[in-house]
Amino acid sequence: MARLSWKQNENEASVKEAVDLVREHGETLPPMSEDEAFGAMFDRFADAKVVLLGEATHGTSEFYRARAAITKRLIEQHGFSIVAVEADWPDAARIDAYVRHRQLADDDDAAFQRFPTWMWRNEEVYDFVNWLRDFNKERADDERAEFRGLDVYSLNTSIRSVLDYLDKVDPEAAREARGRYGCLSPWQSDPARYGRAVLTGQKKPCDQALLRQLQDILDKRMDYLQADGGEAFFDAVQNAKIVHAAEHYYRIMYEGATESWNLRDRHMFETLQSLLARRDNAKAVVWAHNSHIGNAAATAMGWQGEFNIGELCRKAYRDEAVLIGFGTDRGTVAAADDWDEPMQVKTVRPARPDSHERIFRDTGLGCFLTDWRENGQAELTEILSRPRLERAIGVVYRPETELYSHYFEAVLAEQFDAFVWFEDTRAVSPLTHAHGKGMPETYPFGL
Repeated sequence: MARLSWKQNENEASVKEAVDLVREHGETLPPMSEDEAFGAMFDRFADAKVVLLGEATHGTSEFYRARAAITKRLIEQHGFSIVAVEADWPDAARIDAYVRHRQLADDDDAAFQRFPTWMWRNEEVYDFVNWLRDFNKERADDERAEFRGLDVYSLNTSIRSVLDYLDKVDPEAAREARGRYGCLSPWQSDPARYGRAVLTGQKKPCDQALLRQLQDILDKRMDYLQADGGEAFFDAVQNAKIVHAAEHYYRIMYEGATESWNLRDRHMFETLQSLLARRDNAKAVVWAHNSHIGNAAATAMGWQGEFNIGELCRKAYRDEAVLIGFGTDRGTVAAADDWDEPMQVKTVRPARPDSHERIFRDTGLGCFLTDWRENGQAELTEILSRPRLERAIGVVYRPETELYSHYFEAVLAEQFDAFVWFEDTRAVSPLTHAHGKGMPETYPFGL
C-alpha cells in the first residue's frame, strides 16, 4: 500500500518542529464520559452542510463513541437531520425505521448480518441508535433525524426490496421486474461469481436489463407516489439504483481496483446528494473510514487515479463540507485475519516513526483536536503538508505486514480540515444482547 518514493527519515529538527506545532495548536478534548462537553468542542463546524467524520479502523470503540457524541450535538443544537454511514442501504433502512418510529415488515431480515458484522452490530452503534430513537420520539415525522446507508454491496437484498415494493403497488410490473432480475438469479448470493462469469465470457452482462428496470420505476413516479406517499417509492428507487450499481461494481472488480473503488464512492456520494435533496435546508453527518472521507487527491490513492466521497463533497460543497480524520497510536482493534474470517481482538502496533501518527503521539497530549482551517495557522498547515505515511486498518488487520498492508502516503493538511487523536484505543464491543427499553429483545438488530 505504501508508496515509498520520498525520503522516509525526516531531519530530526523537522520532526521536532512538527511535534511542537501540533502540540501548540492541539486542543485537549474532554473525557469521552462527558458526552455533551466532548460534542460541544465541534460546534465550530456546525455551519457546514456536510460534516464527514472518519475513522482509522473499522473496529475502534473510541472512534464510534466520538462520532456519536459529535453527531448528537450537531443534531440537537445545530439542525442536522441525516446520519449517512458506510453501510448497506437495506440494513440501515431497518435501523432508520426503528429510530423514526416507522412500521417494519414482520419478516424483515435482521440488520447487518453480512461480514463484517461487528462493524455496525456493536454496543457503540446500538447506544447511538437508541439515543436517536429517543430524540425523534416527540418530533413530527418530517422533523425526525434519519439513519441511512450509503454503500453498494446489497445486490440480493436490494432486488428483494424492489420486488416486494412492486408486488404491493404494481403486480404486473413486479412480474416484469422478476424477469429482468432473473438475469442475475444464479449469482445473487455470490455476485463476485457473476463478475468472473462475465469476464471469462460465460455470461452476457445484465446491465441494460437492470437500467431499464430502474427507468421503468422512475417513469411511473406519479402513479407510485400516489399509492405510497413517497417514502416507500424513494426506498424502491434507491434499491433499484443499488442493483444497477452493484452489477457494474461486481462486473468491473476484476478489471482493476481503481475502477471499482471509484464506482463505489461515486455511488455513496450520489446517495448522499439524493438524501440532502429530499429535505429543505438539509444538513448531514457522514460516518465512514478515513480513506473514504478524507480528500483522496491528497493521498497515494488519488495519485493513482482514485477519488472518494470526501473529495467529491469538497468539490461540490466547498467550504460547506468539513472533513475530519481520526487517528490512534496503539491499543486493540476488532478485525479479522482475512475476508469472511472470524473477528478477533487484535493488538495495534505503535505507529511507525515516519508517520503522521507518530507526530501526534509524540505531543504527549493523549486525546485532542487539531483544527487548521482558521487563519494564523500557516506554520502548522505547512508542516502537516509534508508527505508522510498514514495508517489505515479496515476489517482485516495484518500486523506482520503492516507497512505494505496498512500504510500509504498522504498530505494530512490537504486530506482533512481537522484531526481527532486518541493515543490509546480499544476494540468495539460486538452486540451480545439488546437493551432498548420497551422493545422486543430482537429489535432492531435481530439478535
